[in-house]
Amino acid sequence: MSETIFYRREDAGQPPSLFPAYGSTVLRSPREPLVRIPHTLTEITGPAGTWDALMGPAIADLTRHDRGPGVALGQRIVVSGRVLDEEAKPVPDTVVEIWQANAAGRYIHRRDQWNAPLDPNFTGTGRVITDRDGRYRFTTIRPGAYPWGNHHNAWRPAHIHLSLLGPAFATRLVTQLYFPDDPLIEIDPIANAVPLPYRNRLVARFDIDTTQPNHALGYLFDIVLRGRDATPWGH
Repeated sequence: MSETIFYRREDAGQPPSLFPAYGSTVLRSPREPLVRIPHTLTEITGPAGTWDALMGPAIADLTRHDRGPGVALGQRIVVSGRVLDEEAKPVPDTVVEIWQANAAGRYIHRRDQWNAPLDPNFTGTGRVITDRDGRYRFTTIRPGAYPWGNHHNAWRPAHIHLSLLGPAFATRLVTQLYFPDDPLIEIDPIANAVPLPYRNRLVARFDIDTTQPNHALGYLFDIVLRGRDATPWGH
């Protein structure tokens, strides 16, 4: 009989599956030890190198809607960075998708019905593919905070969701980007599922060189796939 190999986290900075202060983890976290499943061809092969043909043109500027001439409302920002491996080497041909609330803190989603305005010129979604140096870049709107019902007077900090796809769909990783000096971060259960100092890996850095004069503030956010400096995933 073969021995069962249980999954072990490589980095203490990764959020736990169960974090009671984050209410939905109580319902969705596994009750038994995770089992490591050996990779098959499904996990190790896929459309790497052909993402352009599969997914279509990049959506790198979220401030302009492709269905009209309107421009999104809010503070324009540029979010840029690199996708890196555990040796700080660039990872090219990686799909980076983002989704976020608008400047008022509302998503275009049927379940988001709180009384903040929608922006008809902002979908809140984008995608690009990293270049040979592992770089990605988006122009978007700084998202607003929003209430989320986890506890009394609960508000999510301004954040952008990021999803990465590598050599195959099964390699998808998801994380969140926060902004510096946001007072809501230290009282947010989702952010606090990642212990300090690892939580700082989720906070983008303001960068004057990325900032575009008379147009948009710039932020840098490098994404490390694994290893000692890995970005926290799965929240």
